[in-house]
Amino acid sequence: MRTLKLTLSYDGTDYVGWQRQDDGRSIQGELERALAEIEGRPVTVNGAGRTDAGVHALGQVASVRLAHRIDTDALVRALNAKLPAAIRLRRAEEAADRFHARFGAKQKTYRYQIETGRVADPFLSRYAWRVTDPLGLDPMRIAAESLTGERDFAAFQAADAGAGSTVRTVHSVIIEPQAPTSFLDTPGLTITITGDGFLRHMVRIMVGTLVDVGSGRREAGNMAGVLASRDRARAGPTAPPHGLFLVSVDYGRPR
Repeated sequence: MRTLKLTLSYDGTDYVGWQRQDDGRSIQGELERALAEIEGRPVTVNGAGRTDAGVHALGQVASVRLAHRIDTDALVRALNAKLPAAIRLRRAEEAADRFHARFGAKQKTYRYQIETGRVADPFLSRYAWRVTDPLGLDPMRIAAESLTGERDFAAFQAADAGAGSTVRTVHSVIIEPQAPTSFLDTPGLTITITGDGFLRHMVRIMVGTLVDVGSGRREAGNMAGVLASRDRARAGPTAPPHGLFLVSVDYGRPR
């Protein structure tokens, strides 16, 4: 048996998320189905993160144990021939036997795309949240400073998440004006968040709260109070899933 590290990109629009479920198509399920055809038996794939329904990935990482001796380049070609067009295997690499995509991850980076054009861009409807209010970047950046470092993010997790420890370390929150990829060069901004791990819906709630600040519905200095409250109702709305991308997973020493 050999352990492989797989790096994937996918459009999550039509999927129930990464995790295999009883109803609906999942990224994990499609990958396991394709790998089983090559391996000749059922296989289990472990992902670095369980992206929600509608969330995309540029660099999701998964690990799998295979007996088949197919070389990594041939595996990439074979899997991409079997996978739906919305899912692509970018790289396959030999890994140490102990490698586990989820438990070995040291930090993850997510990027959220927001469209701010006067007219909705049809080419971004699947990949960016359209916000019609003018957004002030300076207040958003001030608020983001309170969200970096080791914090208790209980107020920034889904109300029904039921996580154990809610303490996480966010290394950086970078807010930049940018035209998301589109033929129309629609104006927008990106919020890129890197941390050692994230609670369920944490990134999307952080984004929704920062948008509240940028639109003037919330004071930038409000973040410390929200964190201290540990109350989900004190934070902002959960940003829709389709603007979120898992950019990369790092297995080295955290930056």
